[in-house]
Amino acid sequence: MRSDPADYKLVAPGRLEAVLSLLAEEREEWVPIAGGTDVMVQFAAGKLASRQLVSIWNLRELKGIAVASEEVRIGAACSYTEIRQSDVIAREFPLLATAAQWTGGIANQNRGTLGGNIINASPAADSLPALMAYEAEVILVSIRGERRMPYVGFHTGYKTMQLRRDELLKTICIPHRFDGYAQYARKVGARNAQAISKVCIAAVGRISGGVIEDVRIALGSVAPIPLRCMQTESKLLHKRIDADSLAAARTALAAEISPIDDLRSTRNYRLRVSLNLLEDFLQSLRMAS
Repeated sequence: MRSDPADYKLVAPGRLEAVLSLLAEEREEWVPIAGGTDVMVQFAAGKLASRQLVSIWNLRELKGIAVASEEVRIGAACSYTEIRQSDVIAREFPLLATAAQWTGGIANQNRGTLGGNIINASPAADSLPALMAYEAEVILVSIRGERRMPYVGFHTGYKTMQLRRDELLKTICIPHRFDGYAQYARKVGARNAQAISKVCIAAVGRISGGVIEDVRIALGSVAPIPLRCMQTESKLLHKRIDADSLAAARTALAAEISPIDDLRSTRNYRLRVSLNLLEDFLQSLRMAS
């Protein structure tokens, strides 16, 4: 059943403080809307449960990409086009720039936001593994102030997260610490863009003295949430990339992920592809050294 626009209320206060005050009201549940690429799909399908929408699209506090001494700060309402066109993102965080190119077509990239992708919390979202591989942190804001937390751990289950009802995602922060790392991203799907991934991976690593000194691996579409594969990483740290370490990593990853059968793919296909992508990353890491 299609939704009737008359059943919904959309307001645009234009100030962050006013939006936060609305979110703090207990008598009504307001849903923030930025680019609207996810909300409008739900609306058209008659599945948008909330009737109270508040626009955060033009809030200056949620816009822009800023370079600080220890990190790059991306406003939650920063569009994928802005990310794709950013020189600093392309130079320091190419996995995120690549994911921005994968995310829908040009129209969706112009409107879709990084913060919206996080809050929509799809386990198949293209940009979220990159944020995990880069050890991003998020800043959440409410009328009570701001709090900051690692992005890894933000998602607690399918479509659930550590976001309180009165909070907005304000900023995504990525540290300047991946210079000299090999960086790897792959998306397996019907197409590279305008198609939901069957499996996607973002990984970074560094080899010193022939052994893996540091490694970060994250996958999408293989669990109820975007997944940082810490058990697999632990099997690789301080190891040479050889037949034994590859076998141990594959075994760890197979135990760590939980792919499912759905309309886009099968559990067995996703498992096999995930293991192949892991090995391809490690082989590319070895070659880069």
